[in-house]
Amino acid sequence: MAVRKFKPTTPGQRHKVIGVFKGAITATTPEKSLTVGKKSTGGRNAEGHLTTRYLGGGHKRKYRIIDFKRNKDGVPAVVKSIEYDPNRSARIALLYYADGSKTYIIAPNGLEVGQTVLSGAEAAPEVGNALPLGKIPVGTVIHNIELRPGQGAFMARSAGTFAQLVSREGDYAIVKLPSGETRKILCACKATIGVVGNSEHSLERSGKAGRSRWLGRRPHNRGVVMNPVDHPMGGGEGRASGGHPRSRKGLYSKGLKTRAPKKSSSKYIIERRKK
Repeated sequence: MAVRKFKPTTPGQRHKVIGVFKGAITATTPEKSLTVGKKSTGGRNAEGHLTTRYLGGGHKRKYRIIDFKRNKDGVPAVVKSIEYDPNRSARIALLYYADGSKTYIIAPNGLEVGQTVLSGAEAAPEVGNALPLGKIPVGTVIHNIELRPGQGAFMARSAGTFAQLVSREGDYAIVKLPSGETRKILCACKATIGVVGNSEHSLERSGKAGRSRWLGRRPHNRGVVMNPVDHPMGGGEGRASGGHPRSRKGLYSKGLKTRAPKKSSSKYIIERRKK
């Protein structure tokens, strides 16, 4: 898939870069049985009070039910279409299983309409197939990785991301994640072969503020332009740096470690992510 640039006939098109749907997207309407209504909160809680700022508006969306567990082992499925999903950066693929059921999965690069995919320990390590980490060859590029067996895909799910199976030690597989972190994951956990599709998503540029409003993002005020009563970084004579970056509640927002020092899963992390 490629990206599309525009002639600067308007200010909004001068810096606009968007993905090309033609050829990459093969169906325009989603499978009705796999969609549900998605309610927009606008940042309000059940009482109607604003609890999250800078949200609201945006286009209506229907949520596509994605099969992150891939637990229909041994049942072959045919890729019926590659579709756009407004709820995520990646593309999704509609699968028709041999037993008559239908599901959506995250579409990896190289997945084509008409291709047969399979899940389970007996599946071949080919693009789109889901296997336990214990059955995947060392060095393979993977995505949609479970953290616990049967939990469903938890890591490497957004457009263009992938992890790599580095080695195996007993019951654990050593996986290098997109963040640069290297950690142990149980060999019984499933992962899908390949790189998540729509890798050009990182090259896209909005071009105008209105596109953010279509996504339900409202204008975001910086703390340094507020008054001291509204934000710890506000106030001062003239323009001020605001001091050490803090949140509205006064908590340090940069450089402060937020991970619990005695978190139980720390023993599985071999190398921390790159900063």
